[in-house]
Order: sequence, then C-alpha cells, then structure tokens
Amino acid sequence: MNQPETSSAVLFVCVKNGGKSQMAAGLMRRELETVGAASAVRVDSAGTQPGSAVNALSAEVLQDVGVDITAETPQLLTEGMMREAGHVVILGAETQVPHPEGVLVERWETDEPSLRGIEGRERMELVREDIHHRVKELAERLVG
Repeated sequence: MNQPETSSAVLFVCVKNGGKSQMAAGLMRRELETVGAASAVRVDSAGTQPGSAVNALSAEVLQDVGVDITAETPQLLTEGMMREAGHVVILGAETQVPHPEGVLVERWETDEPSLRGIEGRERMELVREDIHHRVKELAERLVG
C-alpha cells in the first residue's frame, strides 16, 4: 500500500472553474465519502479566469454518476487559496498558475476528445471518466 500524502486539502484549478475543476472537486468529494474520509480532506476548486456558472453539461454528466455540482459557483484562484490547500491540481495545459513555495502543484493533462472530433455529451462523458480515474488515484494517495 502506498504511503498517504500529508495534505489535508486539495484545490482543483482550471481556467473558468465551470467544468473540469468543478468535476474533479465533485468526484473527489464522492470518492472520499465512499471510503469514509469525507472529513479527512478539504476539497475546493477555483479558476484563473472564472466564468459566471458551472457548465450545464458538466453538471449533467456528473449527475449521471450521483454527483451534484449544480449549486457550485466559479471562484477566482488566489495565491492564498493555494497556500491554504497546500496541494493544487491543475487541469489542462492552458491553465497557468503561480507556484508558491511550500505548495505541491501537479498538472493533469486531461483527455480532450474534441481534438478527435468528439463533441457534446459524448465528449463530456469521456472527460468525466478521465478525471474520475485520476481522482480515484489521488484519493488513494491522500487517504490510503
């Protein structure tokens, strides 16, 4: 078994904080609940240029797997949020963030089905599955 990381918080970041980072946060909360560790790790998300709402299709495909992010609101990433979390996961290649000293920053180069001509709901389901796989692995690292 892998040794759990010491972080008690994780912050997921993308550009608009309306899709991928919200999906990752919602899926992480569910994974932590599933293993009885919901209170062990604080989960949040933010964006470098947040939009005004959660992406409706992102919310829809998450509801298919029992995760509800419809009440979430995109928020602006701050360096303070990064320091408070201590562990930041950047989703996608286009998102650029500072790297404060003492903060673990990792980047997930997530699947982008639109590059293969896959759009709409099918695209979002594939994005969800890619993120969910990564979230499960991270949850295992965080709580063992």
